[in-house]
Amino acid sequence: MDTLFPPTLNGSGAGPGGADRVWTRVGVAPDAGCAGALDPLLLKALQPVGCARLLRATYTDATSSAVTTVGLVFTEADADAMRALRTRFSDESLGDRDDLMPRPYAVEGTPAARFGDKQRASWTVRVLTDAPVVVYSVTGFADARTVTAPQPADRALDEGATEAPVEAGLTYDAKGIADRVERALRKTAATGTKKPS
Repeated sequence: MDTLFPPTLNGSGAGPGGADRVWTRVGVAPDAGCAGALDPLLLKALQPVGCARLLRATYTDATSSAVTTVGLVFTEADADAMRALRTRFSDESLGDRDDLMPRPYAVEGTPAARFGDKQRASWTVRVLTDAPVVVYSVTGFADARTVTAPQPADRALDEGATEAPVEAGLTYDAKGIADRVERALRKTAATGTKKPS
């Protein structure tokens, strides 16, 4: 599990204004299926590719003021089905819909203990086409404040964005952690497919 969800993730230049970020893992969820762990509408959107396995971990930032759950949905689909799902997510902007936000994984005894659905502030959902995997992340404030206007992580790239999740760097955390876990997944997959010499 440390390969996919390292104990520490270094986000060089991943914060607002190119600031460095460091995220520390506070918990890994038990290996599970998607039912109950994903919002029913998101689960329905992913139904065409199925869910064979779900792996999740939660991280906190260096100040323990932000928490992020990152997940890997391993599907039952072939490359054509993954491409079709990715096209649908793009054409219908499904990744930007707050009613399709992934659910957080709260970890007792950590800054993420009170990380619930109402605390979700930013998220990203990515459908990969070179692997049967959907990568997602969802970020919130560690103080359990309710967020009334969550923002997709892509909003971090918009100039002049002033919403609280953007200004607090939560959109950057959602994007940065998903980026690094996706890279770890690709590296693991590449290592696993190399033929011995």
